[in-house]
Amino acid sequence: MVRQLAIFFDATITTAAYMEIFNNFVNQLDNEELSIGYFQQDGPTSHTSHASIAEIQSFSGDRVISKGLWPQRSPDLTPPDYFLWGYLKGTVYQNKPRTIDALKANITEGIQAVTADVLARTFQNMARRVQSCLDANGGHFQHML
Repeated sequence: MVRQLAIFFDATITTAAYMEIFNNFVNQLDNEELSIGYFQQDGPTSHTSHASIAEIQSFSGDRVISKGLWPQRSPDLTPPDYFLWGYLKGTVYQNKPRTIDALKANITEGIQAVTADVLARTFQNMARRVQSCLDANGGHFQHML
C-alpha cells in the first residue's frame, strides 16, 4: 500500500510538538513498516534535539536518516533528495499558486499523484545509485547515472 501524507506546520515547531507529531505518525504504521522502514527527516533543531533523536531511534533503531547521522556532502542516495523534492517543485509551482491554501493544495495533490509504479522505478534508481557509489568507493559518480 502506498501512503501519501502531507503535514503542514503553521507555527514554529518545538521538540515536544514534533515528538507528538512523530508519535501520531508512528501509531499509523503497521508492524512491517516499523520493523524494516527507514525514517528520514531534515535538520531543524526540533528534529535533531537529543530528545527527538532518542525517541526516533527507539522506533527506528539505526534506520534513521537525519542531520548528524548522515555524512555531510554525501551523495543524494535517498529518493526525497534525488527525486521527490525536484518533482514536487516542478508540479507544485506549475500553476503559480498565489495563496498559502493554494500552495498546500498543490503540495497535497502532487504527493497524491506519486503512484506505486513511480515509487518502484524510483527505488530501482536508488539501487543503481547505491551501486554506483560503492563502485566509486564513495567518490564522485553522478556522471555515471
